[in-house]
Amino acid sequence: MKIKQTIEKIPGGLMVVPLLLGALLNTIDQMHIPFIMDILKGLGVAPTQEGYYEFLRIGGFSEALFKTGALTLIALFVFCAGSQMNLRVGGKALKKGVLLTTSKYLTGLAVGYLFGMFFDPFNGFLGLSSLAIIAAMTNGNGGMYAALTGQYGNRSDVGAVSVLSLNDGPFFTLMALGLMGSNFPVIAFIAVLLPIALGMLLGNLDEDIREFLRPGETLPVPFFAFALGAGMNLANFFNPEVVGAGLLLGIMTTVLTGGMGILVFMLFREKSMIAPVAEASTAGNAAGTPAAIAAAAAVAAGSGMMSAAEAQAYQDIVNIATAQISISTLTTAILCPIAVILVDKYQRKKGIDGKQEQ
Repeated sequence: MKIKQTIEKIPGGLMVVPLLLGALLNTIDQMHIPFIMDILKGLGVAPTQEGYYEFLRIGGFSEALFKTGALTLIALFVFCAGSQMNLRVGGKALKKGVLLTTSKYLTGLAVGYLFGMFFDPFNGFLGLSSLAIIAAMTNGNGGMYAALTGQYGNRSDVGAVSVLSLNDGPFFTLMALGLMGSNFPVIAFIAVLLPIALGMLLGNLDEDIREFLRPGETLPVPFFAFALGAGMNLANFFNPEVVGAGLLLGIMTTVLTGGMGILVFMLFREKSMIAPVAEASTAGNAAGTPAAIAAAAAVAAGSGMMSAAEAQAYQDIVNIATAQISISTLTTAILCPIAVILVDKYQRKKGIDGKQEQ
């Protein structure tokens, strides 16, 4: 059976398919179907506080992996992703990586900030939040970028992916929300950054460790995706507002971050615009960011630097933001390659070959 190949045919499939499967099973679980609960009770499953029996809450390794383990698995992912951030990159690749990372981040931050000014930052137009906007727009799909620049770009375009890896995980989103006024304590930033920093340190000190941790960039993704889905209701994905918000997020990510990247490249006299358009996507793992931010908000509330109400507001939008970002991932997985192909054709008419180092 070609299960993995089939899943990978779906844009962002390793993230989206387990997420939907987890949501489907949790939806069934929350229906509390009598004959299923009778079976679970007969097997000796402990009831929930409400007196129900749920097959995703049977304790042991199963519950820890499939229901409650999302944050631990996300932490493992960002640790391994950090180990792949190569500090020994060429000057040209470093320049492009810095330009792309900065332009993408500042664009997402600006859109999220403006959204928070004109709408409710937690539940605004189409149910969007500043958190969902920043998480979706600032975290690009590194695998797609590498594939597109490998086919249409040059060596320094591809090499920039080492710097672009910095936007993996929730740290940039947490920093953006802090700049926008959410009062996260220093320890919340350290708690998010520490796994990334340790991974980066080890990966750059020892090439063998980097190679050992390389599978961790992808291996945890379907597992934390399923666990995130196991906290959601499938109805979220059939809510017209959620779908509309996700599509809007995807379009904004491709058009605005890609457009700003092009302007920045033009400003710094880069001829080929393949790289900024190839980075104009939403990473599948960005769907894990709302849960990580909610955890950081809980730390902030516990230290007294954030009100319990604000921390709960972050917790309340985790499911809907996760669904919106997942739809944005699918949308940009379609739009981004199309945009790269169009830009490549346009450049070639102007006599610019994106595969040639300028």
